[in-house]
Amino acid sequence: MSLAARSVRVRVSASTANLGPGFDSIGLALGLWDDYVATALDTPGLLVEVTGEGAGEVPTDESHLVVRTMRHTWDSLGVPGPAGLRLLACNGVPHGRGLGSSATAIVAGVVAAQALSYAAELAPGAAVPVDLGVASHIASVLEGHPDNASASVFGGLTLSWMPDGTAADLGDRTVTARPVLHPDVDVVAFVPDQQLATRHARAVLPSSVPLKDAAANSGRAALLVHALTAEPVHLHAATRDWLHQEPRRSAYPESMRLVDALRSQGHAAVISGAGPTVLVLTTRDRMADVVAPAALGSWARLTPGIPAEGASAVVV
Repeated sequence: MSLAARSVRVRVSASTANLGPGFDSIGLALGLWDDYVATALDTPGLLVEVTGEGAGEVPTDESHLVVRTMRHTWDSLGVPGPAGLRLLACNGVPHGRGLGSSATAIVAGVVAAQALSYAAELAPGAAVPVDLGVASHIASVLEGHPDNASASVFGGLTLSWMPDGTAADLGDRTVTARPVLHPDVDVVAFVPDQQLATRHARAVLPSSVPLKDAAANSGRAALLVHALTAEPVHLHAATRDWLHQEPRRSAYPESMRLVDALRSQGHAAVISGAGPTVLVLTTRDRMADVVAPAALGSWARLTPGIPAEGASAVVV
């Protein structure tokens, strides 16, 4: 199948993960978007142009994360890539802030690679029927955990796990459940200026935790799903964490001070992903009350919403 001279537009949302106790498993899509136009060319070469977040900072050669992911996806699916490739990226997801920017790029690469494989059969403007299950699995493997990737793929609230290799664990692909979010639930994000690399945040995590902490965390993770889908009144209690936020306090002290302050006011504040963004899970009638104390520094207050749909691709 020839991919030459066809273009697809791919749109992928940001995401937040962990949400307190749901470490590496619970994700939520956020209404901040990266947009890409990928064009398969019949002559060799690569052109990458980046605008928006990361412009002038991210590479524009074969090491670009979306390009690397596209190459990996074609290899994984046994589909020959095109002779040449042009990628135009318009990034709206802040980088290094705990909003899933790397997962967003990886998902975009998997979806774009699939979409270009189908594009020759479709008319301009047609939606491309990519396999989102495949996208979630490949992206989760490349990312190393499925929480951010699955939320960006599917939208809404996601509960995901990686298979353990046994038949009893539903095969050999990442599995994602998609509970229906309570209609009153919404989010407020406080985004700082500084970045924090995920690898640094993960490096300070302990290799083991006490059994009592693991048990407490399991109970709150279960309560979190209930609060997000049925009784938001429990969000504050449901977002208590014992596994990752306190061990990382030294990595983002300003963020934890804001978490502490907001939680003392009764808001369900957590670290978004690996930080340093602070996320508040709240209800629509309380959003105006969620404000960062002026004494705790300058934060960009965002209300991105929670998109119900995830990654998409159309022929252009």
